[in-house]
Amino acid sequence: MSRTKGVKNKAKREGNSSPPMSALHRAFRSIHASVQNPRLTRFSLHPPQSVEVEFSDGSIFHLSAEFLRIYSPAADSKIRSVGGEKVIFGRRHVGIMSAEPVGNYGVRIAFDDLHKTGIYTWDYFYHLGTNKFTLMRNYIQTLKKHGLSRDPQRKK
Repeated sequence: MSRTKGVKNKAKREGNSSPPMSALHRAFRSIHASVQNPRLTRFSLHPPQSVEVEFSDGSIFHLSAEFLRIYSPAADSKIRSVGGEKVIFGRRHVGIMSAEPVGNYGVRIAFDDLHKTGIYTWDYFYHLGTNKFTLMRNYIQTLKKHGLSRDPQRKK
């Protein structure tokens, strides 16, 4: 008898239809379920410069267009691979053109560099807001490491 079959049979004898969860997996699910971000209470678009989000715990985050653009959750956000590291650069002056609701969980932001595929969930806004200074510092360090700039490249 295979090990999987033995586990399933034991689960059935104990009245469960699925194999038992490991203690570690149960603990992880319990922690994950209990750690939820506060609810979004206000979303304000201030084009072209920024977005402001407020949450039920009283947190208010002012997020610049550049910051939102470089941390776009989209897979195709015009990233340059430098030494195996994904880096977006030259977006200091990018602007927000619009924000479109996506269900009841987020927005799609359209930027003036024509990027518009990223869906920013309320949880992602909370993550960006609570980690804003660390994320921006790390971004600037990455640019320096690769000799890149926040400023757009000059046309030749």
